[in-house]
Amino acid sequence: MNGADGSPLRGLIAIVAFVMVVVMAATLAYMAAGWPFGDALYMVLLTVYTVGYREVRSVDTPYLHLVTIATIILGCTGMIAVTGSLVQFLTFSQVQRMLGGNRVKSEIHKLHDHVIICGFGRIGLMLARDLATGGVPFVIIDQDEGRLTEARDSGYLCWAGDATDEDTLRAVGVERARVLATVLPSDAANVFITLSARSLNPALQIIARGEAPSTESKLLQAGANQVVLPAHIGAERIAEMVLFPETARFIRGSPRMRELEKSLRDLGLEVDVVTVSESAAVVDRTVEELEAHGKGAFFVIQLNRTGGEAIARPPGDLRIGAGDSLVVVARDGAQVRAVFNTTAEPAGAGGKIH
Repeated sequence: MNGADGSPLRGLIAIVAFVMVVVMAATLAYMAAGWPFGDALYMVLLTVYTVGYREVRSVDTPYLHLVTIATIILGCTGMIAVTGSLVQFLTFSQVQRMLGGNRVKSEIHKLHDHVIICGFGRIGLMLARDLATGGVPFVIIDQDEGRLTEARDSGYLCWAGDATDEDTLRAVGVERARVLATVLPSDAANVFITLSARSLNPALQIIARGEAPSTESKLLQAGANQVVLPAHIGAERIAEMVLFPETARFIRGSPRMRELEKSLRDLGLEVDVVTVSESAAVVDRTVEELEAHGKGAFFVIQLNRTGGEAIARPPGDLRIGAGDSLVVVARDGAQVRAVFNTTAEPAGAGGKIH
């Protein structure tokens, strides 16, 4: 905690530390008079907490009188201060939470023609950064407290709630918003959010994320204006590098190429080179059948024949032979290996992309 939020907490910690010092010092003082540790600590706690039980040993010397008086004054005063600081801290936290919620509501209420981002994962984070750089007003919806804390620390306006709930969408001003981007990793949630948002604001521009290719039509039917398939985007970008190798080599290491490679990693994509063994189940299947069997987990962007021929963007009816190498862009390397029933190697470690 910092700033004003840290003041009550720092005060509470300081007072608790003071009381602990008093307890330790008083216990040592009684032990110096010949008391065992257990009796000394018991006597100090009775005095500090003002319980008033009888003394376990007689306090019959000037030294013990002085130690007891000092323990009463310092210990009891410290405990009163601890109680007061604890109440102040709890009250302050509640007030801050209430004021913070009211502040967020007030700021959201002022928004018009803003962007609503549903989900603060990888894509939501990238989108928020770009919108902030462009000076576009936006609000983030997420349920995960860790992600919300990250968003707040970045200075972004955010709302804790379930984006599939219409009340949550109303709370972030969906009726006044210009764009809603639902970028959750769940296709079902994105479809439901699209349906709800479209019913609440018919003029809203909705951009939805889809994982499986079959989800695109569902999102469009639900009311999305545009559907983004991250795996397809990554495949298209990699295909450009495959189709134009001279250009790719020319700009490799350039800021633009580094940004491109980083964006692929941010999208959770990787490039694998898979060699098809003679016993693999995919032998003599078409590229289209292979991709359909993978259920959107990967896309084939190049096929290298055993004779050395490299076919970029292979047609869907092209059949795969034993010994062929396929360059695929994938979200899940394990699923790729399961489909091919063979070992997939990273592009950097396997064959060369021509």
